[in-house]
Amino acid sequence: MKTTDWFSAWFNTPYYHTLYKHRNDVDAQFFMQKITSYLKLPKTAHILDLPCGKGRHSIYLNSLGYTVSGGDLSENSIEHAKKFENDTLNFEVWDMRIPLEKKYDAIFNLFTSFGYFDDDKEDLTVLKAMKNGLKKDGFLVLDFLNVIKVVNNLVEKETKEVDGIVFEIERDLKNGFIQKNISFFANNTYHTYTEKVKYIAIEKMKSYFKSAGLEITAVFGDYSLSPFDGQNSDRLILVAK
Repeated sequence: MKTTDWFSAWFNTPYYHTLYKHRNDVDAQFFMQKITSYLKLPKTAHILDLPCGKGRHSIYLNSLGYTVSGGDLSENSIEHAKKFENDTLNFEVWDMRIPLEKKYDAIFNLFTSFGYFDDDKEDLTVLKAMKNGLKKDGFLVLDFLNVIKVVNNLVEKETKEVDGIVFEIERDLKNGFIQKNISFFANNTYHTYTEKVKYIAIEKMKSYFKSAGLEITAVFGDYSLSPFDGQNSDRLILVAK
C-alpha cells in the first residue's frame, strides 16, 4: 500500500536513522527479556514485530531462541534488516493496517509505533488486524508513550548535532497530536519533516482495545514492568489477548 503519509516519507530516509542512532539497545533488550519472561513464551513461539524498523528488537528476540517475523512500511529499513535473516528470522515490507494472513503466538508493537493516523478508524484497523493475527492463546504487547507525562515535560525547542548534521527540533501539542517538527541541512539541501503521535491517554486506549475485541490483561509503566502511574510513568505498556 503506497501512501504519502508523514511516516512513509520520514521513516524511509537515512536521516531518520541518523537522528535516532543513539537509541538505547540495552533498554530494548532488557524489555524484551522482561516481557517474554512475563508472558512465559516458550522458545517454540513465533513472534511478530510490527512495525519492526531496522529490526533491532526482532534480531535480539531471535537471538533468545524465538522464531521472529518483522514487518515495516519502510523499504530502506527492511532492506537493512534482511541482512540479518536466517531460517527463524524473516522480514518483509508491510503496512500494519493490512489484515494478517498468519497467526502468531505474540505480536509486539514497540517503541511508540501506534497512533500515527488522523482518523481513529485507522488506529482501530491496526488493532483489529493484530487481533486477527493472534493464535487462540496469543498476546499483543503494545508499547506506547505516556502522553500525560510527555506533554507535562515537553521540550519545545532543541538542537541536536549528529554526524555533522544539525537537527532543529520543535515540539508542540496540536489538533490532538504530539508533534515534532524536524529541520536540517544535509547534502546541500534543506529538509523538513514532521513526526506526530496521537494523544491517547489510557482511557482512550482502553476504549480502542475494547472496540477491537481485545481484552487487556496487564498495564505497565516502564520496561521493568512497574505498575502504570498516569502522572509519572515513562511508558504505557498494554498486554492483551
